Parts: sequence; structure tokens; C-alpha cells
Amino acid sequence: MQSSLRYAIPLCEHDGGSGILPYHRSQVFIKNGEACSPTVMSWQRSTGLDNLASVRDDAPGQRDGQQHVVRRVIHANDEDYLGILTACIRVCAEYQPKLGHAAKVGYGLEEFQRIYKADPFYNWLGLDNPLMYAAHKAAGGMTSIYRQIGIGCEVLFRRVLQDQLGLNDEDVRWSYSLPRSGGRARTLHLDARIPLSSVSDTSRRGRVRSWMRAAARRIDVDAEVAKTLRGIVFEIRQGYKSKDSKRQNADIANAATAYTRGLLPCAGILSLQIDDDISQRYRHERWVVLTGLTGAVSSHESIYAFCRDVVGYDLAGFFERNCRSLKKEVETVLTVLPTPS
Repeated sequence: MQSSLRYAIPLCEHDGGSGILPYHRSQVFIKNGEACSPTVMSWQRSTGLDNLASVRDDAPGQRDGQQHVVRRVIHANDEDYLGILTACIRVCAEYQPKLGHAAKVGYGLEEFQRIYKADPFYNWLGLDNPLMYAAHKAAGGMTSIYRQIGIGCEVLFRRVLQDQLGLNDEDVRWSYSLPRSGGRARTLHLDARIPLSSVSDTSRRGRVRSWMRAAARRIDVDAEVAKTLRGIVFEIRQGYKSKDSKRQNADIANAATAYTRGLLPCAGILSLQIDDDISQRYRHERWVVLTGLTGAVSSHESIYAFCRDVVGYDLAGFFERNCRSLKKEVETVLTVLPTPS
């Protein structure tokens, strides 16, 4: 009787060897060179994940005395999506502190020392020391890393919506204007949007509509208001620990405006780093709050479950497949930032 051992490409553990581990989670089953139940196509259909580009045969391998041809799954868009994030992260390596000035660009070490040496008090204390500059650079650079990751995630999320739901660039953006004194208008933006009318695929449009109606009920949106909803608007963040009341008030105002435009406001936090008080306040103000929960969780609680079950893209799988590359980029930046030069 032949071995029933199944193989799959792991999500993260690409170690330069065969890269093959026993099947785990929702990966493709491979046995003796053939995809077995569920097949690649049935797996795609059953999970709604249609983003596999191809399946490639790799060299045969030996396991338990059995000869196996391993078929490797090639994920479409991984290279492009990874490029979006790494480009944002790499910006941080060039960070230079602005030292509290309104300069468009930061100051290098020589300029820093010139400014601080010219200040009698700072000069007396020796604050023109290159190590002080390195401390400024590291502190501001850390904030820059979080900010750039957030920007990258916004762009990535919009791109996933475009690719999976057939939306164009205008579809996935949303902004509105507020009048200001002097006759000038202030334009406010949220990070992403799904307009139901622009989702041409009927089954996907139905998934989004069903999720939206259920989400509105969960946060106790008035039934008459819920009937007017024509889409979802998103604020995407890598984390949310700030207690900045001005920022929170702006988000609450955004939600109120979104409802008047027939849009359900949703905060997508890709990590688990959100303060409980903030989360509670946003839900009280009728925001849907999705966090970075993974695994067998509801699409009404997790941004990753939402992407998987509603949008049709395994965003958590993307991060797990590419975690080594992302960690390497971050490590490179963290190595550069604490140095004076």
C-alpha cells in the first residue's frame, strides 16, 4: 500500500533546501506528483482564493522510501505586493532628524553638530556629540518605520481590493470636502473603499453585501440606515496605540460623513496592537473594527479573515510566505538607524 503522506509548500519556512514540510493549514495537497483531494482548482474554489498563478513540478524527492515529485504553488502578485512594502520600509534607512525645525529634509551629522555647537547651552552640555545625533536618528527612525509600514499596508490593501474585486484606482479611493473659513475647502481622505456597484462579479458582490449587512447589525446600526449602505470605506493601520483625542475625533467625524454617503466605516488594524479603550470607543461610534487576529476567526473580527472569506485573498498567507524577506528589510533599517553616519 502506497504512502498517503502529503506535502505542501510551507507559508514561511523557506530554508534554501527542499522547502517541503508535511501538510498544515489550508495548503494544497500533493501526493506522488499529483494534486489530490482537494485539487488545486477545487481548493481555490472552496476557499475563494483565486490568486494562484501556476503550479510547477520540482525535482523528485525521497520520503519514507517513496518517490515523490513535489509540485510547488506559485502565488500571483507576491512579487508586486512584496515590492510595495519593501519600498516603503527602505525609505526609513534614509531618515534624518529635523531637530524640531520645519525643514522639508532632515539634518546630517555635520549640520547637526554645527547647529548644536553654535548653541552655547547645548555646547556646554556636550549635546553636539555624534552619539546624541545617533539617538535622535534612532528615535525618529523608529517612528518612521511604523509610519512607513502603515503607508505600505494602505497601498497594499487597495491593490488587493483592485486585483480581487476588479476595481479601478478611483473605485478604491474615497475623499470628501469640508468648507473652511475664507471660502477654502478642506479635503479629507480615508484609505480604501469597496463600492458595491463597481464589483462586477455577482458572487463576490453578494459576499461583500452579505458581510456588510451582518456587520451593520453587529454594531447596532439603525435598520433604516443600514438599508442605505452601498459600500464600505476603510481606515487601514498597522497598529493603533495613540490616545490622541484629535485623531480619534477626526475618525469619528469621518464615520458620520461615511454614513451620510451610504458607506459603512471599517477600521482595519493589521496587528493586535490597539488599545482596548480606543477599540471600544470606535465600536460605540459605529465603526466596524477588524484586528490582526489569525486562524479560525470571524471575518467580523479579523482583517485577515475578512480578506480571505469576503475579498478572496489570503493576506495572512502572503505575510507568512514572505516573512523572511520582510524581516530582512526591517533588520537592515534597524542596523543603519542607530549609527551617526
